[in-house]
Amino acid sequence: MLFTQMTFQAALPEYILAVIALSLVLMAAFFDDNNSSRRFVKLTALSGYGLAFLAIFALPSESQSIYLGLFKINNFLIYMKGLVLIGAFFACWMVSDNWLDGIEKPEYHVLIMLATLGMLLMISANDLISLYMGLELQSLPLYVIAAINTRSLKSSEAGLKYFLLGALSSGMLLYGSSLIYGFTGFTNFDQISSFIEQNGATPGIIVGVVFLISGLAFKISAAPFHMWTPDVYEGAPTPVTALFAIVPKIAAITLLLNVTHFLFADIKFEWMQVIIVISVASMVIGAFGAIMQKDLKRMMAYSSIAHMGYALTGIAAGSQQGAAGVLIYMTTYIFMGAGTFSIILMLRRDGLPVHKLSDLSGLASTHPFWSFGLLIFMFSMAGIPPLAGFFAKWYVFLAAVNAGLIPLAIIGVITSVIGAFYYLRIIKLMYFDDVDQTLDNSAPKENIIILSLSITVTVLFLLIIGPLREWSYFVAQNFPVSGLL
Repeated sequence: MLFTQMTFQAALPEYILAVIALSLVLMAAFFDDNNSSRRFVKLTALSGYGLAFLAIFALPSESQSIYLGLFKINNFLIYMKGLVLIGAFFACWMVSDNWLDGIEKPEYHVLIMLATLGMLLMISANDLISLYMGLELQSLPLYVIAAINTRSLKSSEAGLKYFLLGALSSGMLLYGSSLIYGFTGFTNFDQISSFIEQNGATPGIIVGVVFLISGLAFKISAAPFHMWTPDVYEGAPTPVTALFAIVPKIAAITLLLNVTHFLFADIKFEWMQVIIVISVASMVIGAFGAIMQKDLKRMMAYSSIAHMGYALTGIAAGSQQGAAGVLIYMTTYIFMGAGTFSIILMLRRDGLPVHKLSDLSGLASTHPFWSFGLLIFMFSMAGIPPLAGFFAKWYVFLAAVNAGLIPLAIIGVITSVIGAFYYLRIIKLMYFDDVDQTLDNSAPKENIIILSLSITVTVLFLLIIGPLREWSYFVAQNFPVSGLL
């Protein structure tokens, strides 16, 4: 039977989000467009993420494959689902009733929840068909919310660019999937892996792998598939940008790990070359591209490109140690990103959002807590010890060195030093420049709570890195590759 108690339990978070998302569709259709209705929809969405997160603790700890092999669950995937739900909760909670920025439509929360459901399905995908269905369920709502502020030409442009380039990436992924199916005769990951183990990889399979990885690289805005990122980050409403910067990247990185370290574990040499090229391009383009930016959101776009390059360094290692390093990296990334965007959301003058780097001038003298938070996150993203970002980079670079990819680790260190320039520039503006025009002092309590929590995790990460390291190495054993220390 397809539907049993075991299958229901293994997919419980997905069922919860699906039911609440359908309920939100009805609410959005029949509720009046006022503050109380929007607040109720938001609270319902937050409750849904909370319930789905609690349901994670009820998932079976042993590895399972259900629904005719379309859906897989194990400790690693459960942990990454938890990160996705935390990120979605933060992105939903950041939307203040007073600062809606053109996203006052109740459909906003419906679309985010549907996209989150698609991300959870992506993470557990164990078949090329379920992979594509989850990917599109994630992507289609994101295309809409990028352009949800219909009063902004930039938002409409962002949505259009994201849609067109997203369709291109989907085509590349489908073409790669069709090649893999054509040369193996299977769509199921287990069967494809067994076929390659027994028969080896033909040139057609390798070409399919390249296209498949290229399609997934677009979803994490890795170079050279990053063209949409700066324009979409700048044009989309800031809460939408915060969502794009954090949550889809966790799901896509997890899927990329699943595809490389499990599905194509036996042709590691072939896909490692592709990942290395994408990693180097992302680190270099992200580091040098951010230097020239004058808009804070565009700078964060290039910063995210560089960060995905660092995370890909762990994947390029092709080992369980590398997979564990990626898990640690994405754990730190979610809090650094959420904290940074909670501050960007609060940067306003006369009630209107401001995003220019020059608007940060003298921020320390007028908003000391905000500037302190931004200082912590910038230092952490630059990899300054003993903050969370230092440990994140340490473990992915260490995995690369142990895998013999010393030049890749050196490039990562050099680009981190280059990237420190634009992070330190923000600190210089806040603490050493004079105030040009004072920003508003008002701040929603939701943003202050997210900011405080993110600062705490980033600063005190030293206290939890030991247990997190042990846990990440334990769950990385789900991947059939060697190299775990």
